[in-house]
Amino acid sequence: MAPAPPDAATRARMQRQRRRDTSPELALRRELHRRGWRYYVDKAPTPTPRRRADLLFPRRHVAVYVDGCFWHRCPEHATQPRANAIWWTQKLAANVARDRDTDRRLAVEGWTVVRIWEHETPVEAATRVEVALSRVQRRPQSRDDT
Repeated sequence: MAPAPPDAATRARMQRQRRRDTSPELALRRELHRRGWRYYVDKAPTPTPRRRADLLFPRRHVAVYVDGCFWHRCPEHATQPRANAIWWTQKLAANVARDRDTDRRLAVEGWTVVRIWEHETPVEAATRVEVALSRVQRRPQSRDDT
């Protein structure tokens, strides 16, 4: 579990961060839509734990997460804030641990997880998603699939 923000100003800044519809996510959605793919947006692949995927392809059991370089500790672009350094280290480590736990849990349930970094171009990100989609067999449709 991530530590609570150290002060009201940090808490307010964090609450203003977009949880969905970020620029990289919108660009990826536009590119995939242009290529003819349809998907759910901001939907949990499984009931528990309730961690929502940015894009979900339920018939193929593929969940896509568009991760911010700062929030998810990108190996190329991660930075470490100087103010409240210990708190930020714990917070960002908890984010990464949650991501790995999500990946593991979904894999156990038969899902393919695709992690896209915000710095990837929409074209290369969409291509990675398409590769994952092509590797899995389409599953029989149920009432809640698109």
